[in-house]
Amino acid sequence: MSANRRITLIFGGFIAAVAVAFYPIFFHPLTHTEDYKQKQKINREGINQADVQPVGVKIWSDPFKPKS
Repeated sequence: MSANRRITLIFGGFIAAVAVAFYPIFFHPLTHTEDYKQKQKINREGINQADVQPVGVKIWSDPFKPKS
């Protein structure tokens, strides 16, 4: 086997491994949104949103905003 073919197989294998690892993390949720919405509805049943995140609390503040 030539060196070029071996390098191609190694890099191709690495790219394939990354693609296989990303499928359940990224692509499966994008293609099965209704399943995930149903699971979230069941999991969030009985949780009061105001207890978890009180009204008026800022989730994100601008780190580049000048201090007042």
